[in-house]
Amino acid sequence: MALDATKVINGTFGEVWHDGEWLTNIKSAEATVEISKEEIQRAGTRWIGHKVTSLKGSGTISGYKVTSEMMEKIGQISDDKQGAFITELILAIKDPEAFGAYRVRLKGVQFDNIPLMKYELGSLVEEELPFTFTGYEVLEALQA
Repeated sequence: MALDATKVINGTFGEVWHDGEWLTNIKSAEATVEISKEEIQRAGTRWIGHKVTSLKGSGTISGYKVTSEMMEKIGQISDDKQGAFITELILAIKDPEAFGAYRVRLKGVQFDNIPLMKYELGSLVEEELPFTFTGYEVLEALQA
């Protein structure tokens, strides 16, 4: 059976949510979990086995700079009287034509840098916010 091109998920329908608010300025988002393994040599076979030893979540959200709100929240770490800004993000994709739609909640999100200022004459201001996270939960997975 040939691929039905109308069922391929369209990134236009992607969303990022923070504190119950849809961040409509975000143009791209990604989150991945890196699986670290140790090699295990086994007697009686040439095949090397693998033991999972750790997981590392990381990602990036990118979009138009609209306010300084995220800069201020992430920047609280620069105040010696406050701790790091730790939050949750919900990434969603809801293409009405595709086979599936789903949302993923990222837990323990901590951003990697404080986006103070970046601009270029004649261009819209955009920002990229790389982050790490310490867990995730699939909130809804819809299948056609």
